[in-house]
Amino acid sequence: MLGDEAAVSPALVKAMADTIYHRGPDDDGYYVSGPIGLGFRRLAIIDLQRGHQPVSNEDGTVQIIFNGEIYNYQELREFLLAKGHVFKTQSDTEVIVHLYEELGPQCLEKLRGMFAFAIWDENTKSLLLARDRVGIKPLYYCLTDKSLVFGSEIKAILADPSMRREIAPEMIDRFLTFLYVPGQETLLRGIRKLLPGHFLLARDGKVVIQQYWDLCFAKPNHQQSFKDAEADLLNLLAEAVKLHMIADVPVGVLLSGGVDSTGVLSFAVHGTDKEVSSYTVGFSGGDVADERPYARIAADKFGTQHHDITISAKDFASFLPRYVWHMEEPVCEPPAVALFYVSKLARNYVKVLLSGEGGDEAFAGYSNYRNLVWLERAKRGLAPLNGAVARGLALANSLLHAPRIAKYGPLFNDSFPSYYYSRTSNPHCHTGNRLGEVYSADFAKAIDREHTLEPVRQLQNHVRGQNALDAMLYIDTKTWLPDDLLIKADKMTMANSVELRVPLLDHKVLEFAAALPPSFKLNGFNRKHILKRALVQKIPKEILNRKKAGFPVPYESWLRSDLKDTVWALLTDRRTVERGYFRKDAIAGLLQADSNGANYSKEIFSLLALELWQRTFLEQEQVVLQ
Repeated sequence: MLGDEAAVSPALVKAMADTIYHRGPDDDGYYVSGPIGLGFRRLAIIDLQRGHQPVSNEDGTVQIIFNGEIYNYQELREFLLAKGHVFKTQSDTEVIVHLYEELGPQCLEKLRGMFAFAIWDENTKSLLLARDRVGIKPLYYCLTDKSLVFGSEIKAILADPSMRREIAPEMIDRFLTFLYVPGQETLLRGIRKLLPGHFLLARDGKVVIQQYWDLCFAKPNHQQSFKDAEADLLNLLAEAVKLHMIADVPVGVLLSGGVDSTGVLSFAVHGTDKEVSSYTVGFSGGDVADERPYARIAADKFGTQHHDITISAKDFASFLPRYVWHMEEPVCEPPAVALFYVSKLARNYVKVLLSGEGGDEAFAGYSNYRNLVWLERAKRGLAPLNGAVARGLALANSLLHAPRIAKYGPLFNDSFPSYYYSRTSNPHCHTGNRLGEVYSADFAKAIDREHTLEPVRQLQNHVRGQNALDAMLYIDTKTWLPDDLLIKADKMTMANSVELRVPLLDHKVLEFAAALPPSFKLNGFNRKHILKRALVQKIPKEILNRKKAGFPVPYESWLRSDLKDTVWALLTDRRTVERGYFRKDAIAGLLQADSNGANYSKEIFSLLALELWQRTFLEQEQVVLQ
């Protein structure tokens, strides 16, 4: 933390670090001097003996605490040695310190990796906070008139007794619209996220936030043939995975049984002489695809030491309060529970896991990308008839009760920028969300929809004029990816003191993918076209051609059966209703409709997460679900 002229309390800095012990149980370290206090918990992965933090420059005037990994640190170290810098360790952390001495904040442009760090420069009395390009590692801060308090998790900031636990009610509508919280704000008033690809510089009583990287979907190089692009992609993936394997501890691979994670595994085993282990998860009960047979096919092909785990509805329910505590913001991400249990299993064998996260956002893997691109093509081709088509689809839906028609039919009357807000939001969320019907009259009246949608509206303006596919990929890379998928990935694995690495989100891979023509990624009805073609000789056909799943937790059936009584009791409880946000009769109607076959599982899980969050973070209650 950075205070005013008053000295920072060492005991407070230690208390803040202690709240995130799970992120680094191997070691702790502190630097407290006048108005600055830095605290650190270490998960030892590189230079196990000497990589203690904080790390300083030669004369101790520059101090850093750093969470993450810099994969090109050895190359940067050689550059810095040639410049005359003297190193005390073999760690990647120390490379950042000396690179900062050379370049200041511009050092960020040289780093290849995932990171959130704080650098205190005693010479200039300045504090630099920085977050990696994509938002793989989280960084929160709170700026008051007396201090700047920051941490890798919100709970570290809340350890400061001067921090208020005050909800921002307007953010509830943003959460229930997107089912996560995009943008800088959190549900706690005053606590913000440093956006991916940004740094914060505090100096002379002023705070400046600046973007240092953006993902550019510039005019693609149409001169490059598909075959050449495929070869370049293979080389780039091999390089990225090899760099992500750098560690002085055992490394494993998280297998979902899909293309992305199996592709990562194929490069991992061929890019190292170390033994590689693999991990997956399955579920008892519920009608859901089982990923374990496909993960086993991949493990057998590449000769890994394979492990799997099965979780039940009871496991799922018992973990939900801790899920909320670790996630720190309500997020509708039931697969996060599966990720917690599988990383808990992996922790018995490794400290580092690689996953295939990000392949869908880089190479257009989700079905809605295909569907909406074809929708936009149909709208252009049928332009004079769009109104009639929309009315015809509305009639068809009334007769057939087809959810897909209900979802896409109204969009014939809207322009693309008017409806695409995120992969998880209601496509018609500019007019409201499905949970708007359960709001109390007073809460509904107080909602400012422009504020709700503001973070994505800004992104829409940035990509206005881009083709539909690239616009969707950009928006999702800036919202759904960091504020849902990557928060889940970081928080659930670090809850078990495991570091998750995501080589498909290496910024060079993302930049390469962004520069490809849209048809290389989405070819007709084929999603992830170039990625699958590049991997066709590397991964089993059973995996290459299977339908996408990815840890499909059977929470929908569990909410209607094993967990039904628990959910009803919590969401219709007097305390829940008296918060004033929702009508009890509407909540009961929603639950009953879901029990009768209407699919409101995402909405119900979101309401459940929100109520557990309020009890955990506002009322500081230890919740136990029966």
